Amino acid sequence: MRASVPDPKEITISQHTKTRWHRRGEELLQWMARDKNCKRPKRIAAFENSYVDEELVHALTLLNRKGIVTEYSCAGVSPLDEPEDHSLYAYMTLHGSDRSLAFIQAAMKRMKHRILVSFEPERNRYDLSSFYIGHNRTFCRLIQACAEDFPFAGVSE
Repeated sequence: MRASVPDPKEITISQHTKTRWHRRGEELLQWMARDKNCKRPKRIAAFENSYVDEELVHALTLLNRKGIVTEYSCAGVSPLDEPEDHSLYAYMTLHGSDRSLAFIQAAMKRMKHRILVSFEPERNRYDLSSFYIGHNRTFCRLIQACAEDFPFAGVSE
């Protein structure tokens, strides 16, 4: 797999080894070659003024209550659940703020190599995603645990 040219509009915050990037690329190639038969439709839930993946609703709700503004999210929890409408990597987008950055640092510490974090300076937002394909459900559970452990604004960290 050929290395891509970095996008100057997006800065990768999390650190990953060459070996992990290679594994990620291999997983993508395997996923593209795999037969994809739908077992169940994507499960969505209402959240604020839109719909999001059911797996992320609790974490998104907690983050918003704790002063972190979220923008987008998608879990696509299993490639077998809804392969055509599947997000290969579970993700959520947070508006840039000191609170968001504090949460991201806590999540990276807890999730280690399981999370990919990038920052878009032009839009002042962070994208958090699962690093590996097929780890979407784990990502959702870990993000929820991070959201549960993150203190409310005004509570000392």
